[in-house]
Amino acid sequence: MRAVRVTRLEGPGAVEIAEVEEPGAEGRVLIEAHAAGLTFPDVLLTRGLYQMRPDPPFTPGSQAAGVVRSAPEGSGLAPGDHVTAIPGIGAMAEIVAAEPRSVFKLPDSVDFQTAAAVPMNYFTVHFALKRRGRLRAGETVLVHGAAGGIGTAAIQFAKALGARVIAVVSNEDKAAVAREVGADEAIPAEGFEDEARRLTGGRGVDVVVDPVGGNERFTDSLRSLAPEGRALVIGFTAGEIPTVKVNRLLLNNIEVVGVGWGAFIALNPDHLAEQWAEIAPLLESGALRPRIGGVYALDQAAAALAEIDERRATGNIVLTIR
Repeated sequence: MRAVRVTRLEGPGAVEIAEVEEPGAEGRVLIEAHAAGLTFPDVLLTRGLYQMRPDPPFTPGSQAAGVVRSAPEGSGLAPGDHVTAIPGIGAMAEIVAAEPRSVFKLPDSVDFQTAAAVPMNYFTVHFALKRRGRLRAGETVLVHGAAGGIGTAAIQFAKALGARVIAVVSNEDKAAVAREVGADEAIPAEGFEDEARRLTGGRGVDVVVDPVGGNERFTDSLRSLAPEGRALVIGFTAGEIPTVKVNRLLLNNIEVVGVGWGAFIALNPDHLAEQWAEIAPLLESGALRPRIGGVYALDQAAAALAEIDERRATGNIVLTIR
């Protein structure tokens, strides 16, 4: 089968397309992949900078959608089922193998490109906003990196939960994307704290979703929180991991909350089914709909990864495989 291969840890430009052996079933679901969704960790993998560091050569990719070729008995899956899956690694290939608990039947209305963009971002923000952030209807959420994959997912999920959303963006094109997916307001990253205060009548926001990081931005995020507000730490796409002077937490009884969805699922794998039971109806209704910002053929994987790496991507980037 054809697959994307990382043969040396030199970034997106070094990935190749190669013929490799198909994965074995070994108690897993085999999927004829139609699309794979790309994420920022895929870029980090090409440089050996992610927390998981497989030795080259390997096939990257953590999410795919397609048709079940075979499934273990008792898995609830059958050949011909349309599914999305979280294989962990190896999604950028014609055949993908995943554990049965990480494979989810699609609603009829959801196409493969859309489905490939769902798992990592939407499962993460579901966990972030519902379990870690305890978001309630009527609260206000501020979303950093609002035009990206996590950002657009967070906007949609917060709106589905009945929240008001303020999107933080770097330019007007990204502001338009944020509004397109449901943000109530879109504000520039420069001076966002003052603008968030103004938009909330001086009170501040209840929840901050931060996949970006950086000391200055994160400090201003804490300042933008209302009393008993929660700042959700999801990632560090800016490259700088912020530090916190904990006396700031005392002033307004605010919280800094880690969102390690992958670490949680490693210990609680059955939680995936609970999440999908809530996410799937929202996909079917259209309340959640990943914004596809770019579609590339498998042969163009290097260019697709570069779009994410160079911060040009909005929404989700998807590879079509067949």
